[in-house]
Amino acid sequence: MSAKEDPAAPAFWDTRFRQKRTPWDAAATPPELERYLAQESGGGQVLIPGCGSAYEARTFAEKGYEVAAIDFSMAAVERAGAILGALRDIVIFGDFFSYDFCDRRFDIVYERAFLASLPRTMWPDFARRVGELLRPEGRLIGFFVYGEQQGGPPFCLKKGELFRLLGDKFERSAEAVVTTSVPVFEGKERWEVWTRMRSQTRNHGVQPTPASGRG
Repeated sequence: MSAKEDPAAPAFWDTRFRQKRTPWDAAATPPELERYLAQESGGGQVLIPGCGSAYEARTFAEKGYEVAAIDFSMAAVERAGAILGALRDIVIFGDFFSYDFCDRRFDIVYERAFLASLPRTMWPDFARRVGELLRPEGRLIGFFVYGEQQGGPPFCLKKGELFRLLGDKFERSAEAVVTTSVPVFEGKERWEVWTRMRSQTRNHGVQPTPASGRG
């Protein structure tokens, strides 16, 4: 498989951004995130991995958060910079899995279309990395894609898989069916909030039921 055919490689995403083949791009901050932030006091550190066009980075910044948005596709970083204008410096060209954030730890990691862009073999690394970068009681929030399709992207979660993936470090504190998805995710997305626990004992709640049927 060449780099341009491998979703784990920057070249795969560079091609799509440069050719404007980005069906996951909602061209705006999703209403579910707007509503969530309207209930929050603002402030704190936010990380947006696989930020793509990074519309949400502006929304977080305007709500008073310190934002780091990162993508390993230079074409995505260029797109984000053009969209963010004066806020372009919050976008990092780098690999979420290996970038050195030094001692910076985050209150929120925001997920939209990043996990679904990753081959399934990389999902345990995603969960581990989020756990490393979030402070205790920090939150993984955003949109998770469920479905039965094989292959991808999007690579879809199966029922109960996110519980198994996040292991004993997180508990889910909120979920809702998403009704505002772009067509490629329609009927598949759920809005979820996961809190990183101080202890390592999971609260075994009700596991997610998939809805019927990159930012």
